[in-house]
Amino acid sequence: MRDPVLFAIPFFLLLLILEWTAARKLESLETDGTDRPRPASGAYLTRDSLASIWMGLVSVGTTAGWKTLAVLGYAAIYAYLAPWHLSATHWYTWVIAVLGVDLLYYTYHRIAHRVRLIWATHQAHHSSEYFNFATALRQKWNNSGEILMWIPLPLLGIPPWMVFFSFSLNLIYQFWVHTERIDRLPRPFEFVFNTPSHHRVHHGMDKVYLDKNYGGILIIWDRLFRSFQPELFRPHYGLTKQVDTFNIWNLQTREYVAIARDWRSATRLRDRLGYVFGPPGWAPRAARRTDTAVPLATSM
Repeated sequence: MRDPVLFAIPFFLLLLILEWTAARKLESLETDGTDRPRPASGAYLTRDSLASIWMGLVSVGTTAGWKTLAVLGYAAIYAYLAPWHLSATHWYTWVIAVLGVDLLYYTYHRIAHRVRLIWATHQAHHSSEYFNFATALRQKWNNSGEILMWIPLPLLGIPPWMVFFSFSLNLIYQFWVHTERIDRLPRPFEFVFNTPSHHRVHHGMDKVYLDKNYGGILIIWDRLFRSFQPELFRPHYGLTKQVDTFNIWNLQTREYVAIARDWRSATRLRDRLGYVFGPPGWAPRAARRTDTAVPLATSM
């Protein structure tokens, strides 16, 4: 199998360079009504962008490893458990594969924002306070959740290679929505497809934007399952508790470390399970009562 993402990398880098050049003031800041410095629209920070690029390069290798493991399981499911085998020569097989991957991506993505253990695999992608094409490359290294989520597709008779190919197409599509350089597009397109405007909302840490717009290619899933939020104002990007590091290992593992720390600090099994499987930011009721801080937002 040849991963289409590998062929798309030169185009990713070309678009990144063009956007970076257009930004001009690569590390400029502006302030808003909160008097808090924030990245100017479309700006780049060199260290932030390099961290994103390195995370993307490492993810190429880690994703290949996860896919190598997955193809063995998918092949067994396809060969021995699928009630029928769909042919790649039929157009409807491609429709089922592409739409199936997109729906399952939406499902996994929504779970990843609501279950802390899975959020730990995904939070690195949201850790940048900048929103540009470099941010699109800030990918996770642990794809185990997605691998499990795709199991229904080979069970439905989709050839395993088509599952991987369809997800690569999904990933390629999502690259271009990571930019502030593209404003709203024509209304029919905005209604059906994920766009930069929709995805800016998803990366926003503002309370009105939290846990919204999970779609990969299609935004229809968000409209159907009531997780859609239109862009009302320019978002503040990043995590609700911003990180102060460009170390790619720390960015990938910090939430796992935090989960382990909270697990050790808890005295009841129920609280320990809550720290692992509850939503990001979950705390025992007693701890929530004693927390008098008023954050900008409560979860990612």
